[in-house]
Amino acid sequence: MKFVDEVRIRVKAGDGGNGCVSFRRERYVPKGGPDGGDGGKGGDVILQADSQLSTLLDLSYPQQFRARKGAHGKGKNQTGKNGEDLVIRVPIGTLVHDDETGELLQDLLFEGQQVVVAKGGRGGRGNARFATPTQRAPRHAEKGETGEERWLRLDLKLLADVGLIGFPNTGKSTLLSRISSARPKIGDYPFTTLVPNLGVVYWDEGRSFIVADIPGLIEGASKGAGLGLTFLRHIERTRLLIHLLDISGETSLNPLEAFHSLNQELEAYHPSLKEKLQIVALNKTDLPEVRERVDQAKKAFEEVGYRLYTISAKTGEGVDELILAISMALSSIADQPYEQ
Repeated sequence: MKFVDEVRIRVKAGDGGNGCVSFRRERYVPKGGPDGGDGGKGGDVILQADSQLSTLLDLSYPQQFRARKGAHGKGKNQTGKNGEDLVIRVPIGTLVHDDETGELLQDLLFEGQQVVVAKGGRGGRGNARFATPTQRAPRHAEKGETGEERWLRLDLKLLADVGLIGFPNTGKSTLLSRISSARPKIGDYPFTTLVPNLGVVYWDEGRSFIVADIPGLIEGASKGAGLGLTFLRHIERTRLLIHLLDISGETSLNPLEAFHSLNQELEAYHPSLKEKLQIVALNKTDLPEVRERVDQAKKAFEEVGYRLYTISAKTGEGVDELILAISMALSSIADQPYEQ
């Protein structure tokens, strides 16, 4: 399925039904008086968070959504039927903005959470409503009010407990497939992963956490290089970052330099990202050239205050220890709210 995390849509609430001009006409009831009913209310347009969705693809076409109109009033004081509300389902983590003003209308963070983005018009009053002792036969009624209409911008920021970050080909997708049932595309070339992938990791006594594999982070990502500017937004929602490093191959950066370089990109995009709790892991320890440099890398990170976890996402070596460290870190920040 194509991943879409930003769309612009037009919503139009239903117009209210018109009031009715009618007079009672029955045998043996002379001068029965006005009996025109009120028009029905127009339907609202409502956005509702749904955990079964993970993309805004369904809203990218069509881009216009209309709720139903209210029915007109009828004689015999019959009120028109209210227009049916239009409920549009969106993924959890969707931010709803007024496209014209930029105002944030709602941040949909919970299953079933709703926001009315366009209110239906009120139904017009029938002529029975205007009868007075001095005006017993009013021959006018109200028209229904027009429903609200606006353009919205919907931005999806994935809700995940853990963000998996690192330069291309560090093994993020392989690690995600190792610790969860997610099956992202895995290849030995840059930008194999083109969209964020989510996986659920189960650990002690059925507890779990959600991991997001964030693609496209390279030097200059905060300025649009690679795919970084497109997907850096999804890191904002995470509570914890797993920084995955790779020192295999002749072209690999010094691990500490790579760590600082990527953190500079996070800070350049949004200062709060650098302040997130991070766990650093060195991948591909199944390779001899990596094993030879493990002790040196660990010492370098200890000097800057980080414990370096060594793993092999391919063989599973050290992965259980990393999961335990993640779960303990998440427990320590369990009450931390999701950021907008």
